[in-house]
Amino acid sequence: MSTTERAGAGRRRDDARRPGTEQGDSPARVATAPEAPPAQASVVLGGLIAALLLGGIIFSRSGQVPAILFGIGLALGFVLFHSRFGFTSAWRQLVAVRQGKALRAHMLMLAVACTLFAPILATQASFGDVPAAPSLAPIGFGLFVGSFLFGVGMQLGGSCASGTLFAIGSGQTAILLTLTGFIIGSVLGAYTFSFWTTTLPSHPPVSLADTFGGYFGAWAVSLAVMAAIVGLTYAIARRGDVPPVEEPPVARGAARAVRGSWPLWVGALLLAGLNALTLWISGGTWGVTFAFSMWGSKILDVIGVDVLSWPFWADPANLAKYQAGVLGEKTSVMDLGIIVGALVASAAAGTWVVHRNVPGKLAAGAVIGGIMMGYGARIAFGCNIGAYFGGIASFSLHGWLWGVMAVAGTFAGLALRPLFGLTNPRPTDSVC
Repeated sequence: MSTTERAGAGRRRDDARRPGTEQGDSPARVATAPEAPPAQASVVLGGLIAALLLGGIIFSRSGQVPAILFGIGLALGFVLFHSRFGFTSAWRQLVAVRQGKALRAHMLMLAVACTLFAPILATQASFGDVPAAPSLAPIGFGLFVGSFLFGVGMQLGGSCASGTLFAIGSGQTAILLTLTGFIIGSVLGAYTFSFWTTTLPSHPPVSLADTFGGYFGAWAVSLAVMAAIVGLTYAIARRGDVPPVEEPPVARGAARAVRGSWPLWVGALLLAGLNALTLWISGGTWGVTFAFSMWGSKILDVIGVDVLSWPFWADPANLAKYQAGVLGEKTSVMDLGIIVGALVASAAAGTWVVHRNVPGKLAAGAVIGGIMMGYGARIAFGCNIGAYFGGIASFSLHGWLWGVMAVAGTFAGLALRPLFGLTNPRPTDSVC
């Protein structure tokens, strides 16, 4: 994701058309992965120590469930980095050059997640006292506007919500600018949340389980839609040459399990499983951006802004999460886990490095994109994880609508990227 999104960094391109990619092409036409560099043992050790210390603090202050969720976050960071599982790049590749490999991985992830979620939601099975509940949200102007803004912001900021976290963990300090914008936008979204949810009209949440006679019917319909999307990506690719996806460095033999890189399908399966585990442990799906609203609001609280008077934080459910704190609230501890997990994973792969110099245009795009994503996620009831992944896996119509509008925003984002010194994939690229 982020490592391939900064001004085409690390992307092997040429002006002459070269044969490319997948879909039955011969092995000679597929991009070859370079061998991974040696592991950075001192950074790995530091990351493991940080994980143990932070996990211990969370357990002592907040209890068993937040500590387990922090552990799941560690695993998510490890998986996201080693599989390079992208949302921003997946939609950019599809829109720009008709490359659908990553989107097909999305459909695999969602299909497995739906299969795991259905029995958990049907029985409300849970590890703790909170019954498992789906991620449902109303359908209104906030959903459509917010998800479109998120789609634009992803292409300017260089990453999505989950990608921002694992990029920071892997040393991509430039993404700190995106995170800063994310937090600003999330706070602004919380401040104006009531306008989008109460002032403007909206339709109540639509559960496919209610519409199609239960979770089995919802599961069958969802998988049929996913299969149709997979077929559509192949049909689109037949319209012309499609460059292959660039292969990241990979360790050889058994070391690949720890040092990566992993095939996308492995990432899809593990992310689906970890999201289902999150649902069972906490009673709710994996989310990312609520923590950004909380972090930013707590900063404002420290400097004297009465954020608890805002309708968003006056809501009892949101207030309880705010009071749980940075080391107790679900998305917050998982976000911290993702950062640390990605740090360990990138160091194990030998690719952890701190990037310091960021050109002005890229910096502006990162901040503006982050603000758009933060604001969009808040008013759309989630990001690429909470709304798109969690919503679809929960059989909520809003998840599908979120995805459609985010893809629409991708078209606008690609048109704006050159203004910020960012390049787009081209059909003549050797890889994308």
